[in-house]
Amino acid sequence: MKHSGSSTVTIRNLRRDDCAVISQAFALQGWNKPTEQYLRYEQEMLEGRRDVLIAECGGEFAGYVTIVWGSDYPPFHEAGIPEIVDFNVLIKFRRQGIGTALMDEAERRIFRRSPIAGIGVGLTPDYGAAQVLYARRGYVPDGRGAISHGQYITYGSTITVDDDLTICLTKKLDIPA
Repeated sequence: MKHSGSSTVTIRNLRRDDCAVISQAFALQGWNKPTEQYLRYEQEMLEGRRDVLIAECGGEFAGYVTIVWGSDYPPFHEAGIPEIVDFNVLIKFRRQGIGTALMDEAERRIFRRSPIAGIGVGLTPDYGAAQVLYARRGYVPDGRGAISHGQYITYGSTITVDDDLTICLTKKLDIPA
């Protein structure tokens, strides 16, 4: 447990009854995050393919992050690097240490299986805060350049700039006992 201002931040695993709550919380800020997405995450969690960490602040849902143990990104998959995927903190809970608490716990869990964590980040301004957070946490580009819809971007490529235009980053973990 960590403290955010006067509220306690709790990090725990996803439960089935969280799925609709998460979807509704994001809908209230204008984001489309269907309940089915979280039901699928729960199933993947039960199968051991994904961890889903939920942050609550003062008992209220505040954000989440997931860890995919077998990344779809070929360089991570081949190297056995777990990937942090789909990291979101509700706008009203940002800049209160919740994202840091989620990332700390995700990195602790990854460290039990791998000395390296991977993460992808979008290249549009919407991802600016995440780009800064990851750089401050020690994540560095993997050196393979940008990808879009699973394909590397090459010189002269014509692409659509959307949420799938990303670069992948890695961090060597050194978690104190």
